[in-house]
Amino acid sequence: MRVLGIDPGLTRCGVGVVEGMPGRQGKLIGYTVVRSDPDEDISQRLLHLDHSLAELVEAYRPESVAVERVFAQHNAQSVMGTAQASGIAILAGARAGLPVQTYTPSEVKAAVTGSGTADKAQVTAMVTRLLKLAAPPKPADAADAIAIAICHIWRGGTRARIEAAARRSLR
Repeated sequence: MRVLGIDPGLTRCGVGVVEGMPGRQGKLIGYTVVRSDPDEDISQRLLHLDHSLAELVEAYRPESVAVERVFAQHNAQSVMGTAQASGIAILAGARAGLPVQTYTPSEVKAAVTGSGTADKAQVTAMVTRLLKLAAPPKPADAADAIAIAICHIWRGGTRARIEAAARRSLR
């Protein structure tokens, strides 16, 4: 299964593509960070993210999309931007006809490190180890997106496949 993992953000949106099966070592296919200028109009930033994610879905041809679920923070403006980027990420998968699943940050951390309270450095270290990478993926947004893809493969990939097969059979 090939999964496009997305760590949504308006200024920096991490994207990681991993191929694998539950319980087995995955293979990193690629990763990037889609960036936008905070001084640019919000509509243009969201449009740029939409176009960029559509291009990445087309280029990598994932079987499903996994997106980190927005969680509450003290900074309302930051939450709004992340929520808007999350909506664009979910739409990118849906528009391509792919199953989309969301995961909380603690679900992703627990899947990858064994602890739902792991910090970014621990997540990056485990992504590097699990995929046997020569160097840690940088920046942290990219490592987080890769972790989201791994989480989906290990936790939700089977469920998403079953749901996608059921939708196809109903058409």
